[in-house]
Amino acid sequence: MGIEQQKLGVLGGGQLGRMLIQAGLDFNIRFSVLDPDAQAPCHNLAPFTHGKLTDFDTVLAFGRTCDLITIEIENVNTEALRELEKMGKKVFPQPHLIELIQDKRKQKEFYRTHNIPTAEFVLVNNRADVHEHAGFLPAVNKLGKEGYDGRGVQILRTPGDLNKAFDKPGLLEKLIDFDKEIAVIAARNERGEVSTFPAVEMVFHPEHNLVEYLYSPASISAGIAEQADAVARRLVEQLQLVGLLAVEMFVTKDGQVLVNEVAPRPHNSGHHTIEANVTSQYEQHLRAIFNLPLGNTRIVQPSAMVNLLGEAGYEGPAKYQGLETVLKETGVHVHLYGKYVTKPFRKMGHVTITVDRADDLKQKVEFVKRTLKVIA
Repeated sequence: MGIEQQKLGVLGGGQLGRMLIQAGLDFNIRFSVLDPDAQAPCHNLAPFTHGKLTDFDTVLAFGRTCDLITIEIENVNTEALRELEKMGKKVFPQPHLIELIQDKRKQKEFYRTHNIPTAEFVLVNNRADVHEHAGFLPAVNKLGKEGYDGRGVQILRTPGDLNKAFDKPGLLEKLIDFDKEIAVIAARNERGEVSTFPAVEMVFHPEHNLVEYLYSPASISAGIAEQADAVARRLVEQLQLVGLLAVEMFVTKDGQVLVNEVAPRPHNSGHHTIEANVTSQYEQHLRAIFNLPLGNTRIVQPSAMVNLLGEAGYEGPAKYQGLETVLKETGVHVHLYGKYVTKPFRKMGHVTITVDRADDLKQKVEFVKRTLKVIA
């Protein structure tokens, strides 16, 4: 059956689904979307079902109408996806891999078992367990499940911080004194072809632990870039994942590359590829799950991506202050996500900046950050 004859069901109708649909239009792909928010960014872009992604019956009923199912968020009902696989539906990434990545505890144990370089860690079941490992500090306490965009992460530097620990199953991970945080997105199709995007350098918001902006390519040595690429390739091959795998990594001060976390889907660290690479991460995800040849990931121009977050102190119908000013700048590409209501630090869009010389990126990033604001 040709790509244009198959219906692709997407679990999740947020901005990642929105950009996936935009890329799929070029291939005449028919989409169907499920999301718990009736006004999700995809609600008016494709046939849309309003329902819970974690409800077995809802996901099963939705998936029955599709030929192939993918995700734009990991918090989905994998039991229903396993049932759909038994019915002959293709589900990518595979349900057992979504389950593995849903639980950071299992994720870390996979790294240890398969000799993937990662920070030292111990598993903990509750806050009392964390207190028993006071000698492991300074550390990062992560919830095993349901952490997202900085939620479910707590830094514990001294014994005085122990009461901030989560009272649920999770892990303690050694606090890494890193030089940079980078990411490599790897793609793999059913026939086992693997391709990676050049590493990007991420800068996180100091309070909210989500990416504020990134640079492509990362400012790292050729040796570090090769290490990071090799780790991402090894990981996607060991998982045998079909689709995209975003691999976030620390670069330590002594030149090691350590895997932090992974996401089995299009990712915030790949938004810039729409304008800045030969193939975007969204097109690459579609190529991978439809078992098409993977696209060229070469960088066309140096770029930066700035997340457009709701300003602190504003909640209500979104207004974009400074939009016309930034649009006058050459190489500034604005992507708004179709979210009508802004909240503090909600992801409302992103801006990609492309330049001829990487040295010009920092100045343009600062210009966009101070000029374009989401208020109410």
